[in-house]
Amino acid sequence: MNRPIDEAALSTLVLRAALGRFTTGVTIVTCRAPDGSPVGLTANSFNALSLNPPLVLWSLREVSPNLPSFVAAPHFAVNVLAENQVELSRRFASPVADKFAEGLWSEGLGGVPVLAGCAAVFECAQASCQTAGDHMLFIGQVLRVSEAPVTPLVFQAGHYRMLGEIL
Repeated sequence: MNRPIDEAALSTLVLRAALGRFTTGVTIVTCRAPDGSPVGLTANSFNALSLNPPLVLWSLREVSPNLPSFVAAPHFAVNVLAENQVELSRRFASPVADKFAEGLWSEGLGGVPVLAGCAAVFECAQASCQTAGDHMLFIGQVLRVSEAPVTPLVFQAGHYRMLGEIL
């Protein structure tokens, strides 16, 4: 049973739980730091924004230690993970030192790391970034895209999920 929540009672935990009911894809967003080192993190805040011009967006918490690298990066890639890449998702969501030691990586446009075997990859030039609440929104102009007929990794209510056909 759905029950409305009074705005005064709206807590971060309640909001997070309600937002978690929305099923999302899982991505690893990558760029190059100003020193040239690869930077990447797991994100499910990815969305299509525009077909003409081709724009996508994603967001990152302002407290992320990766924020300065993404703000400074002229390019980034959004690697939409396949269902069999769940361990890479976990790796890039953790504080492990050399995240790129796993997975098959190549250099994409602007030198950004691109992951093989993904459901889709969007290689982007950073069009803008702006603060929105406690996050930074990144808008990218899609310069190159690839896709494969593999099942994507999905996330809902704090758990990875598997897709199934509706008959």
